[in-house]
Parts: sequence; structure tokens; C-alpha cells
Amino acid sequence: MSAFENRYWSNDGLKLHYRDYAGDPAVAPVICLPGLTRNARDFHDLACRIDGSRRVLAVNLRGRGGSEYARDPQSYQPACYVRDLQALIDDQALDRFVVIGTSLGGIVAMLLAGAGAPVAGAVLNDVGPDLEPAGLSRIRSYVGRGSSFPTWMHAARAVWETNAEVYPDWQIADWLAMAKRLYRLTSAGRIVLDYDLKIAEPFKLPPPDTPPDMWGALAALSGKPVLVVRGERSDVLSQRTASRMADALGTAELVTVPRVGHAPTLAEPEVVPAIDRLLAAAR
Repeated sequence: MSAFENRYWSNDGLKLHYRDYAGDPAVAPVICLPGLTRNARDFHDLACRIDGSRRVLAVNLRGRGGSEYARDPQSYQPACYVRDLQALIDDQALDRFVVIGTSLGGIVAMLLAGAGAPVAGAVLNDVGPDLEPAGLSRIRSYVGRGSSFPTWMHAARAVWETNAEVYPDWQIADWLAMAKRLYRLTSAGRIVLDYDLKIAEPFKLPPPDTPPDMWGALAALSGKPVLVVRGERSDVLSQRTASRMADALGTAELVTVPRVGHAPTLAEPEVVPAIDRLLAAAR
């Protein structure tokens, strides 16, 4: 299934990119939001599975993929991503949508709901209102560190070295596919990370005096179809937090993916039918 490469403008003048997969205009579309260092390519297989039954907008957050890099690296923060998404919602005149967010994308999804966006349902992939310090420390250890490779196999090996404990059952084809989602080929023939390395800058700041009320943001999804996905080996979303999320929402479904860490790809056999159930409920 092919996608149109579309763009819109942020409120601070950045040209931002999303992949637009056509679908039934009478059904609420899906907005897909990737993780911190990820991009819209992570959702291509999911969009192909949906296969025209509804529109899919796979977003590149600012500084990732085809979206422009921010002039101010301190804008690489969830509140700014929410404003960017609100600009997209207005640009496309979306009166309701389902949001699928992985890691950082799930944080943005909760904040969107908390800000009153017309969210009809949500998939929160390996993220919640409380994040585990061990996982955050691991992410800080690699985000913003540049790398360059002469071949895709070299890049795949680097991805394996970083993520072997996350996906212990993967084979070389899986690592190669992940490398091609995470990296891009430059005009000089080198393979580099497909994001602005300055997205790491906000991590150097002290935490805000008044952090956002993430449990309050999650509560805005009460009464709507919600799927919470957790990797069994996740060091970001604990089982305790995932269970608390499901209990707090009442109608949420919790799916745990065995032998996977942070974060599931959403192509796992436990997850695919769960997403189908959520989309059916959000029609």
C-alpha cells in the first residue's frame, strides 16, 4: 500500500511531514505517533494491515524523518509536539480520530486527550503516566549520539548491539529492517540516524517545577476504547503502572507481549487482533 507524502506548517513556522494512507472518509482516521528517535516508517506495516478501511496519518515529529529540524532545540518537548499535532488536526479539519502512540508518541497522545483533542480511541504502546528510571537512563545513554556506517549491514549490527536484550528472538532480517526504519542514506553514500541529534538537548535541563499531570491526561481517555500494550521485558513501563492504567480507565484492554522489551513493534501476534478490536470499537 502506498502513501502520499504530505506536509503542514507548525505554529512557529516549521514544515512538518506525515505519510497519508488513504481510507474510508466516513470512518475516524488513525494518527500514528512514533517514539523519541523514531519516525513514520515504523507504522508502514500497520497502515498496510488497515488497508484502506480508514485513513492513516503517520506523523514525523519535528526533527525526525521528513520534518524540518527545529531552530530552537529546546522545542523538542512534549508540549511543543502537542501544539504541532493540534496544527495538523486543524489543517486537516479532523473532528475525531484514533491515536496510536509508541513511547514518546504515547505521551503526546495522552497530552492531546488531556488538552481536549477529539480522540475517539487510543493505543498506548509501552508508555504510561509513570516511567521507570532505569529505562529513562538507558534512553539518555544513546539519544543524540551520532553514528555513520558504510553499509546497511553495518547499521543493522549497530542496532543489534543496542537492542539485543529488547528483542532476544530477532534474526538478521529483523535487525536489517529496523535499521532501514531508523537510519537514512545520505547523498554521500553514508548511512546516518534519521533525526536531529539535538533532540537530546532538553534532557540536559533540570525537570520542571510543575510537571504535567499525566494521570489527569490519561483520565481524559476514560470511557473511550483504549489499548495498553506492554513489552514483558520493558524497562520503561512497569507491570504495576500498566495494570493501574487499565484499572483507572475501566474499559481499557491490557496486552503484554512476551519476550519483548521497550517497545513492541505492534506487529506481534498478541497485538494485531487487539488493535483490530480497538479500531472496531472506535468506529
